[in-house]
Amino acid sequence: MARDALKTLFYPFEAEVLAMPGQGTRALFIGAEPGFRKPQGFDAKLSLVQGFRPHVLALAAAGHDVAASAEEDGYDVALVLAGRHRGLNELRVAEAIERVAAGGLIVIAGGKDDGIASLRKRLGSLVEIEDHLPKYHGTALWFRRTAQAEVASAILRADNPGQLVEGRFRTAPGMFSFERVDAGSRLLVDNLPSDIKGKVADFCAGWGYVAAEVAARAPGLTALDLFEADFDALEAARVNVPDAPVAPAFHWQDLVKEPVERRYDMVVMNPPFHLDRDADPEIGQRMIRAASAALKPGGRLFMVANRHLPYQPVLAATFSSVQEIAVDSAFRVYAAKR
Repeated sequence: MARDALKTLFYPFEAEVLAMPGQGTRALFIGAEPGFRKPQGFDAKLSLVQGFRPHVLALAAAGHDVAASAEEDGYDVALVLAGRHRGLNELRVAEAIERVAAGGLIVIAGGKDDGIASLRKRLGSLVEIEDHLPKYHGTALWFRRTAQAEVASAILRADNPGQLVEGRFRTAPGMFSFERVDAGSRLLVDNLPSDIKGKVADFCAGWGYVAAEVAARAPGLTALDLFEADFDALEAARVNVPDAPVAPAFHWQDLVKEPVERRYDMVVMNPPFHLDRDADPEIGQRMIRAASAALKPGGRLFMVANRHLPYQPVLAATFSSVQEIAVDSAFRVYAAKR
């Protein structure tokens, strides 16, 4: 279901508070999500930026021009859809300022749960906001690229730097657990077997912690493939995962919609159980089925999950044997054999 904030974002144009960008103009939409509708008369050539693979596939299927990152500049308008990650919101606003031409319009919208009120306050301390408009349980606000806005862009970037986790992993705001190794992944790594060898895949690899640990303790690897839906996290993993004992391969992929072609001796994973804001255990259940399909006969799955999630039945139905090999107050680690 499309978020109300998508309607909020375009409402100032629909309400004729802002002039429609006509033919011959260019608009950039950062953080685009499926389900938006351009108002009649919004005739600018629209370029979408989205790094979450399931959204990319849905947007492309709807006929939109979508890329994982923006490469051009000089846009007449930049639209920014806010989400729940404060740092990522601020970095997206900084990019919007940098990508529009001098005097270009930047429009930002989000819902109450996206922290749009605090983002508006933050931006109001840095730039002159022209106006704002509440609608659909959210707020849209806008301003122009001025010298003041260019200074604001530099401040927003400086206040949201990349991180160096445990002195060796490069991350950035917006990635899952970008400030520390999450406890579930650490528990998984602490309970991996000592005989890892052959072809291994890390499903939902994030910025590469689990894959890096597999590489460090498995000299018998012949292949290491990382699959991740978040483009930026996968780019970070390219830096974080070593080239030895094998050169890893990186796949920007929606494991639910895009089948894995290769077959593996082992799959490791810490699957998500949220799509946007809503808990959805079916995501993890589909990942379990995808892992089974990607394993050779006799291949092994090692996965971690929150204790309360109902994964035992689908594991039992999909694999020939399943064991719970570790548990703490928050997580369970399963070992399953195909």
